[in-house]
Amino acid sequence: MTRIELTSAAFSDHEAIPRRHTGEGDDISPPLAWSGVPDGTEELVLLCEDPDAPRGTFLHWLVTGIAPDSSGVEEGEAPPGGREWPNGFGRVGWSGPMPPPGHGPHRYFFRLLAVSEPLTLHGQVSSDSVHQALNGRKLAEGTLVGTYQR
Repeated sequence: MTRIELTSAAFSDHEAIPRRHTGEGDDISPPLAWSGVPDGTEELVLLCEDPDAPRGTFLHWLVTGIAPDSSGVEEGEAPPGGREWPNGFGRVGWSGPMPPPGHGPHRYFFRLLAVSEPLTLHGQVSSDSVHQALNGRKLAEGTLVGTYQR
């Protein structure tokens, strides 16, 4: 599978996410930039998940339908052409890191996926349902990991 380069001007891979982008701060989404989207991409899908959450993988952001010719998203914005879905907090769009106090550092996986056909999602989505919908459709993927602890 082809690799998409995914970066942020706010933090480097496996480094701390600034408080500004967390539930303790301004709770605004970080800026992201990407390159290397392959030909044949029908849409891009963006996920941010916390696999270290006490009750299993927690969804912080899900955006489908992102324009395949886009190259990033500004801080606090929705990606071009994208549809934001409810996250694990029940809010549409970004909800930043807010791990339990004293739980240690959590990892936040930002994933940008190039897919060969639009995803079909309905109702309340979860990380599992999104990953199931992605099966057989992934052309390329990029990952950026940020950390945060309280």
